[in-house]
Amino acid sequence: MTHDIYPTLRVSREDGIARVTLDNPPVNVLDVALMADLRHLLTALRSDGSLRVIVFESANPEFFIAHVDMSLVDTPDAFDEFAADLPDGVNVFQALGELLRYQPQVTIVKLAGTARGGGAEFVTAADMTFAAIGRAGIGQIEALMGIVPGGGGTQYLAGRVGRNRALEAVLGADLYDAETAERYGWVNRAVPADELDGVVDRLARNIAALPEGVIAAAKRAIAPEDLAEGLLREHDAWAGQFARPDAERLIRGGLAHGAQTRDGERDLEGLLRGLPG
Repeated sequence: MTHDIYPTLRVSREDGIARVTLDNPPVNVLDVALMADLRHLLTALRSDGSLRVIVFESANPEFFIAHVDMSLVDTPDAFDEFAADLPDGVNVFQALGELLRYQPQVTIVKLAGTARGGGAEFVTAADMTFAAIGRAGIGQIEALMGIVPGGGGTQYLAGRVGRNRALEAVLGADLYDAETAERYGWVNRAVPADELDGVVDRLARNIAALPEGVIAAAKRAIAPEDLAEGLLREHDAWAGQFARPDAERLIRGGLAHGAQTRDGERDLEGLLRGLPG
Protein backbone atom coordinates (compact mmCIF):
# COMPACT_ATOMS: atom_id res chain seq x y z
CA MET A 1 0.00 0.00 0.00
CA THR A 2 1.47 3.36 -1.02
CA HIS A 3 0.63 7.03 -1.39
CA ASP A 4 -1.02 6.07 -4.70
CA ILE A 5 -3.81 4.41 -2.71
CA TYR A 6 -3.82 6.58 0.42
CA PRO A 7 -2.30 10.00 -0.38
CA THR A 8 -2.00 11.07 3.28
CA LEU A 9 -0.77 7.73 4.64
CA ARG A 10 2.23 5.49 4.23
CA VAL A 11 1.33 1.88 4.90
CA SER A 12 3.60 -1.14 5.19
CA ARG A 13 3.00 -4.69 6.38
CA GLU A 14 5.18 -7.30 7.99
CA ASP A 15 4.46 -10.46 10.02
CA GLY A 16 0.84 -9.63 10.83
CA ILE A 17 1.54 -5.97 11.64
CA ALA A 18 0.44 -2.95 9.59
CA ARG A 19 2.46 0.19 10.19
CA VAL A 20 0.57 3.35 9.27
CA THR A 21 2.46 6.63 9.05
CA LEU A 22 0.34 9.78 8.91
CA ASP A 23 1.74 12.22 6.36
CA ASN A 24 -0.49 15.23 5.72
CA PRO A 25 1.74 18.36 5.73
CA PRO A 26 2.30 20.77 7.24
CA VAL A 27 0.93 19.62 10.62
CA ASN A 28 -1.23 16.53 9.92
CA VAL A 29 -4.49 18.41 10.29
CA LEU A 30 -7.52 16.10 10.25
CA ASP A 31 -9.02 17.36 7.01
CA VAL A 32 -11.24 15.68 4.42
CA ALA A 33 -8.28 13.92 2.77
CA LEU A 34 -6.88 12.43 5.98
CA MET A 35 -10.35 11.54 7.23
CA ALA A 36 -11.12 9.74 3.98
CA ASP A 37 -7.86 7.80 3.97
CA LEU A 38 -8.19 6.70 7.59
CA ARG A 39 -11.79 5.60 7.08
CA HIS A 40 -10.99 3.70 3.89
CA LEU A 41 -7.91 2.04 5.37
CA LEU A 42 -9.59 0.91 8.59
CA THR A 43 -12.57 -0.41 6.64
CA ALA A 44 -10.33 -2.27 4.21
CA LEU A 45 -8.34 -3.90 7.01
CA ARG A 46 -11.33 -5.06 9.07
CA SER A 47 -11.79 -8.28 7.13
CA ASP A 48 -8.08 -9.11 6.82
CA GLY A 49 -7.66 -12.21 8.98
CA SER A 50 -3.91 -12.28 8.49
CA LEU A 51 -3.48 -8.90 10.17
CA ARG A 52 -3.19 -8.80 13.96
CA VAL A 53 -1.91 -5.34 14.91
CA ILE A 54 -2.06 -1.80 13.45
CA VAL A 55 0.55 0.71 14.62
CA PHE A 56 -0.01 4.42 13.93
CA GLU A 57 2.76 7.00 13.91
CA SER A 58 3.52 10.31 12.22
CA ALA A 59 5.95 11.35 9.51
CA ASN A 60 6.12 14.73 11.27
CA PRO A 61 8.19 14.56 14.48
CA GLU A 62 6.31 17.54 15.98
CA PHE A 63 2.69 16.65 15.23
CA PHE A 64 0.75 13.38 15.32
CA ILE A 65 -2.63 14.86 14.32
CA ALA A 66 -2.86 18.59 15.00
CA HIS A 67 -6.68 18.70 15.30
CA VAL A 68 -9.70 18.83 13.00
CA ASP A 69 -9.30 21.25 10.10
CA MET A 70 -10.35 24.64 11.44
CA SER A 71 -11.29 25.85 7.96
CA LEU A 72 -14.45 23.80 8.48
CA VAL A 73 -15.86 27.10 9.71
CA ASP A 74 -15.88 28.27 6.06
CA THR A 75 -16.87 24.91 4.54
CA PRO A 76 -19.38 23.36 6.95
CA ASP A 77 -20.46 20.85 4.30
CA ALA A 78 -16.90 19.63 3.60
CA PHE A 79 -17.45 16.30 5.33
CA ASP A 80 -20.91 15.67 3.86
CA GLU A 81 -19.45 13.04 1.53
CA PHE A 82 -19.12 10.75 4.55
CA ALA A 83 -22.65 11.28 5.83
CA ALA A 84 -24.36 8.65 3.70
CA ASP A 85 -22.97 5.65 5.57
CA LEU A 86 -22.78 7.00 9.10
CA PRO A 87 -24.06 4.73 11.88
CA ASP A 88 -27.21 5.99 13.56
CA GLY A 89 -26.72 8.65 16.20
CA VAL A 90 -23.13 9.71 15.50
CA ASN A 91 -21.54 12.51 13.54
CA VAL A 92 -18.70 12.04 11.06
CA PHE A 93 -15.95 12.68 13.64
CA GLN A 94 -17.49 10.33 16.17
CA ALA A 95 -17.85 7.71 13.43
CA LEU A 96 -14.09 7.71 12.85
CA GLY A 97 -13.43 7.18 16.54
CA GLU A 98 -15.99 4.38 16.74
CA LEU A 99 -14.52 2.72 13.65
CA LEU A 100 -11.15 2.73 15.39
CA ARG A 101 -12.55 1.62 18.77
CA TYR A 102 -14.24 -1.41 17.22
CA GLN A 103 -11.40 -2.37 14.88
CA PRO A 104 -10.84 -6.16 15.17
CA GLN A 105 -7.07 -5.74 15.13
CA VAL A 106 -5.19 -4.34 18.13
CA THR A 107 -4.54 -0.65 17.46
CA ILE A 108 -1.49 1.07 18.96
CA VAL A 109 -0.53 4.75 18.72
CA LYS A 110 3.12 5.72 18.86
CA LEU A 111 2.81 9.30 20.09
CA ALA A 112 6.04 11.21 19.51
CA GLY A 113 4.53 14.64 18.79
CA THR A 114 1.43 16.65 19.57
CA ALA A 115 -2.18 15.50 19.34
CA ARG A 116 -4.87 18.07 20.07
CA GLY A 117 -8.63 18.13 19.60
CA GLY A 118 -9.62 15.57 16.98
CA GLY A 119 -6.08 14.23 17.08
CA ALA A 120 -6.37 13.56 20.81
CA GLU A 121 -9.74 11.90 20.18
CA PHE A 122 -8.13 9.55 17.65
CA VAL A 123 -5.37 8.71 20.13
CA THR A 124 -7.86 8.03 22.92
CA ALA A 125 -10.03 5.83 20.69
CA ALA A 126 -7.12 3.49 19.94
CA ASP A 127 -6.58 0.41 22.09
CA MET A 128 -3.19 1.53 23.41
CA THR A 129 -0.93 4.57 23.29
CA PHE A 130 2.75 4.95 24.18
CA ALA A 131 4.07 8.50 24.47
CA ALA A 132 7.61 9.82 24.07
CA ILE A 133 8.90 11.70 27.11
CA GLY A 134 9.90 15.24 26.23
CA ARG A 135 8.26 15.12 22.81
CA ALA A 136 4.65 13.96 23.12
CA GLY A 137 1.78 16.25 24.04
CA ILE A 138 -1.96 15.62 24.17
CA GLY A 139 -4.86 17.93 24.87
CA GLN A 140 -8.49 18.76 24.18
CA ILE A 141 -8.21 22.36 22.99
CA GLU A 142 -11.77 22.88 21.78
CA ALA A 143 -12.90 25.10 24.68
CA LEU A 144 -10.46 27.78 23.50
CA MET A 145 -12.36 27.78 20.20
CA GLY A 146 -15.69 28.25 21.94
CA ILE A 147 -16.80 24.63 21.50
CA VAL A 148 -16.43 21.25 23.22
CA PRO A 149 -14.98 18.03 21.84
CA GLY A 150 -17.36 16.58 19.28
CA GLY A 151 -15.57 13.49 17.97
CA GLY A 152 -16.00 11.19 20.95
CA GLY A 153 -13.45 13.01 23.09
CA THR A 154 -15.66 13.67 26.10
CA GLN A 155 -16.76 10.04 26.27
CA TYR A 156 -13.42 8.38 25.51
CA LEU A 157 -11.57 10.64 27.90
CA ALA A 158 -13.97 10.13 30.80
CA GLY A 159 -13.57 6.38 30.33
CA ARG A 160 -9.79 6.69 30.49
CA VAL A 161 -9.22 9.24 33.24
CA GLY A 162 -12.53 9.66 35.11
CA ARG A 163 -15.05 12.50 35.10
CA ASN A 164 -13.05 14.89 37.26
CA ARG A 165 -9.91 14.75 35.15
CA ALA A 166 -11.92 14.75 31.93
CA LEU A 167 -13.50 18.03 33.02
CA GLU A 168 -10.04 19.37 33.86
CA ALA A 169 -8.73 18.43 30.41
CA VAL A 170 -11.76 19.72 28.48
CA LEU A 171 -12.24 23.00 30.37
CA GLY A 172 -8.59 23.65 31.23
CA ALA A 173 -7.70 23.11 27.57
CA ASP A 174 -4.01 22.62 28.33
CA LEU A 175 -1.45 20.44 26.59
CA TYR A 176 -0.44 17.47 28.77
CA ASP A 177 3.05 16.02 28.62
CA ALA A 178 3.73 12.30 28.39
CA GLU A 179 4.37 11.76 32.11
CA THR A 180 1.20 13.57 33.19
CA ALA A 181 -0.87 11.78 30.56
CA GLU A 182 0.48 8.46 31.86
CA ARG A 183 -0.25 9.39 35.48
CA TYR A 184 -3.82 10.34 34.54
CA GLY A 185 -4.32 7.11 32.56
CA TRP A 186 -4.73 8.96 29.24
CA VAL A 187 -1.89 6.91 27.71
CA ASN A 188 -0.58 3.49 28.62
CA ARG A 189 2.97 4.53 29.31
CA ALA A 190 5.42 7.41 29.01
CA VAL A 191 8.61 6.10 27.41
CA PRO A 192 12.03 7.72 26.85
CA ALA A 193 11.95 9.05 23.30
CA ASP A 194 14.87 6.93 22.15
CA GLU A 195 13.14 3.78 23.44
CA LEU A 196 9.68 4.40 21.96
CA ASP A 197 10.24 2.52 18.71
CA GLY A 198 11.65 -0.51 20.50
CA VAL A 199 8.92 -0.65 23.14
CA VAL A 200 6.09 -0.45 20.61
CA ASP A 201 7.76 -2.79 18.13
CA ARG A 202 8.33 -5.47 20.78
CA LEU A 203 4.72 -5.27 21.98
CA ALA A 204 3.32 -5.33 18.44
CA ARG A 205 5.43 -8.35 17.51
CA ASN A 206 4.50 -10.21 20.69
CA ILE A 207 0.80 -9.62 20.11
CA ALA A 208 1.03 -10.55 16.42
CA ALA A 209 2.69 -13.85 17.38
CA LEU A 210 -0.10 -14.97 19.73
CA PRO A 211 -2.01 -18.18 18.91
CA GLU A 212 -4.99 -17.97 16.59
CA GLY A 213 -8.11 -16.55 18.24
CA VAL A 214 -6.47 -15.03 21.32
CA ILE A 215 -6.73 -11.43 20.14
CA ALA A 216 -10.37 -11.80 19.12
CA ALA A 217 -11.20 -13.48 22.41
CA ALA A 218 -9.49 -10.76 24.44
CA LYS A 219 -11.18 -7.96 22.50
CA ARG A 220 -14.52 -9.72 22.90
CA ALA A 221 -14.01 -10.10 26.66
CA ILE A 222 -12.61 -6.59 27.18
CA ALA A 223 -15.17 -4.98 24.91
CA PRO A 224 -15.50 -1.23 24.28
CA GLU A 225 -18.21 0.41 26.35
CA ASP A 226 -21.44 1.21 24.51
CA LEU A 227 -21.36 5.01 24.34
CA ALA A 228 -24.44 5.61 22.18
CA GLU A 229 -26.24 7.88 24.65
CA GLY A 230 -23.09 9.75 25.60
CA LEU A 231 -22.11 10.35 21.98
CA LEU A 232 -25.55 11.81 21.28
CA ARG A 233 -25.22 14.17 24.26
CA GLU A 234 -21.73 15.14 23.10
CA HIS A 235 -22.89 15.85 19.54
CA ASP A 236 -25.74 18.05 20.76
CA ALA A 237 -23.36 19.99 23.02
CA TRP A 238 -20.74 20.39 20.28
CA ALA A 239 -23.23 21.38 17.56
CA GLY A 240 -24.95 23.86 19.86
CA GLN A 241 -21.66 25.60 20.67
CA PHE A 242 -20.41 25.49 17.08
CA ALA A 243 -23.44 27.53 16.00
CA ARG A 244 -22.68 30.35 18.45
CA PRO A 245 -20.91 33.56 17.30
CA ASP A 246 -17.96 33.11 19.69
CA ALA A 247 -16.95 29.85 18.05
CA GLU A 248 -16.77 31.41 14.60
CA ARG A 249 -14.87 34.43 15.94
CA LEU A 250 -12.30 32.34 17.79
CA ILE A 251 -11.76 29.82 14.99
CA ARG A 252 -11.40 32.53 12.35
CA GLY A 253 -9.14 34.49 14.67
CA GLY A 254 -6.98 31.45 15.27
CA LEU A 255 -6.54 30.86 11.56
CA ALA A 256 -5.73 34.51 10.96
CA HIS A 257 -3.03 34.43 13.65
CA GLY A 258 -1.24 31.28 12.51
CA ALA A 259 -3.22 28.20 13.51
CA GLN A 260 -2.51 25.25 11.21
CA THR A 261 1.00 26.53 10.50
CA ARG A 262 4.04 24.94 12.11
CA ASP A 263 4.89 28.05 14.13
CA GLY A 264 1.34 28.67 15.28
CA GLU A 265 0.72 25.08 16.26
CA ARG A 266 3.77 24.91 18.55
CA ASP A 267 1.81 26.91 21.16
CA LEU A 268 -1.73 26.83 19.90
CA GLU A 269 -3.11 27.21 23.41
CA GLY A 270 -1.18 30.47 23.86
CA LEU A 271 -2.20 31.68 20.41
CA LEU A 272 -5.90 31.15 21.10
CA ARG A 273 -5.78 32.56 24.62
CA GLY A 274 -4.09 35.67 23.23
CA LEU A 275 -6.77 36.50 20.69
CA PRO A 276 -8.46 39.88 21.19
CA GLY A 277 -11.82 39.69 22.92
